Amino acid sequence: RIIAQAHLARSLCRRAERRLLAVAADATQQINPAACIYLNRLSDLLFVAARLIGKRLGTPEVLWAPRRNTEPKS
Repeated sequence: RIIAQAHLARSLCRRAERRLLAVAADATQQINPAACIYLNRLSDLLFVAARLIGKRLGTPEVLWAPRRNTEPKS
């Protein structure tokens, strides 16, 4: 459960980062550039934390694999 919570925290952090970048793209809004950098590094930290927790708990890691495209190419 704690691994899932770390991954959830990371996904929320990434969402906040995307929203902040959208605000930054708006010419009428000024943001601190360090805020984007901070959120990006925080999401990296949360990802590594989730992996470290899993390793310390002896939980096998589920690796992401892209879906194969089963549609025939035209």
